[in-house]
Amino acid sequence: MNALNATAVDTLAELLTALELQAATPLSNWIDGELVAGQGELIELIDPVTGLPLIEYRDAGGALVAAAVEAATRAQQEWMALTASERGRRMTAAAWALRGHEETLAQLESVVAGKPIRDCRGEVAKVREMFEYYAGWCDKQHGEVIPVPTSHLNYVRHVPYGVVGQITPWNAPMFTCGWQLAPAIAAGNGVVLKPSEMTPFSSVVIAMLLERSGLPRGLINIVNGVGQTTGAALTGDAGISKLVFVGSPESGRRIAQAGAERLVPSVLELGGKSANIVFSDARLDDAVAGAQAAIFAAAGQSCVAGSRLLVQREVLDMVCERLARAAAEIAIGLPSEETTQMGPVQNARQYLHITSMIEAAEQQGARVLCGGKRPESLPAEAQGYYLAPTVLVDVTEDMAIAQQEVFGPVVVVMPFDSEEGAVRLANATRFGLAGAVWTQDPARAHRVAARLRAGTVWINSYKAINVMSPFGGFGDSGFGRSSGVEGLKEYTVAQSVWVETATSASVAMGYGNGVG
Repeated sequence: MNALNATAVDTLAELLTALELQAATPLSNWIDGELVAGQGELIELIDPVTGLPLIEYRDAGGALVAAAVEAATRAQQEWMALTASERGRRMTAAAWALRGHEETLAQLESVVAGKPIRDCRGEVAKVREMFEYYAGWCDKQHGEVIPVPTSHLNYVRHVPYGVVGQITPWNAPMFTCGWQLAPAIAAGNGVVLKPSEMTPFSSVVIAMLLERSGLPRGLINIVNGVGQTTGAALTGDAGISKLVFVGSPESGRRIAQAGAERLVPSVLELGGKSANIVFSDARLDDAVAGAQAAIFAAAGQSCVAGSRLLVQREVLDMVCERLARAAAEIAIGLPSEETTQMGPVQNARQYLHITSMIEAAEQQGARVLCGGKRPESLPAEAQGYYLAPTVLVDVTEDMAIAQQEVFGPVVVVMPFDSEEGAVRLANATRFGLAGAVWTQDPARAHRVAARLRAGTVWINSYKAINVMSPFGGFGDSGFGRSSGVEGLKEYTVAQSVWVETATSASVAMGYGNGVG
């Protein structure tokens, strides 16, 4: 093992030991309450900081996916045999089970995903919050009584799908694990979840801790592997009744197609090319700070990243100058350092994608105002996938960099002259996940927000996300909603029950007979 990578490997081993993951199978799957080693080809994890090998594990494969679905099917029936109040109490206990492990979980995520440790601590807290919130919904999923024009009592129940399959991404594996697990089991489902093969650790640990708190054995199962094998087995398993995917539009189309072939519904939370609109009357210091956080947090690896900064022409030069100056002051370094604000891109493929898009934009006439290459000053061991915060100007809306998701610390700045022009430019992509409006005119703020084709819109703010509020997009940003009560409803099916109350019941032939 290269000496430069020894620290990361040793830290990883210590974290796994602290979490009671056996050294023999540190990257196991969590199936039916046990750690089970994969059966397929070796998968190598690379340290994003150094670019060197970190650890290897084996792909789960179809047989383990089938075992996980079987376990979830059995556990789901056990789970639904409990009262709704008891399920709520157990989910509350599950949220508490994460306490005392926050720092270890955060460090684990930081090492594997390459994210700043302070960001990872916030994500652990969010996972706990998700389970606390949905625990309260367990005994509040009320049905309805429909006043049908017959002698029947007609009531509607919201029943779980059974077993759902979930696939989560590498950019926020711990956050999206909790984001999907909590509403799924609150609605009464069993789960088989496949994290990205590049960030498999935290989901296994979370599932293990949650189950030890008192959830039925096998209710939550984690299978680790690549999409072509383990992912395909999950989406194609006959025991899966709904698919939930967080990732790229390209992969989302394949997931939706796989579900459609079996008539299985799906929820797709996909990419974005979010417009961050700054009007000339905005508080520019706030808008620039918001623009910086919108794109450079998490090294731009966020589906809601504000990757298109639309600025009214009167203040364009001022905003660009301030943003470039602010970008140069971002603390880039080792994810383990408390002062680090931005770490590396998570993997080599994504790094090459980002840099090639910057090069293509320059060839089309865009100009790099700042960044565009490796930072000049980095610690000696930081030889991995680092890219300086990048601001591109002289960008036109027909350029690929203005239309396609970069998923990195790259923002394009484009001018507009009028409110109408801002709205048109903001909506001029196939994505529709998020957007923001910066202005001191409240009427304009609400007027523009209402016209944006985006699932989430912020006014004089950016990236405020909470489990209580629905999240999702339009177009190539996917369909369905995560979080909030809308996210809970995605995991249930409405069941209509008709009870004849007449003393002399009659059953007539044909649809609708006896109605009206």
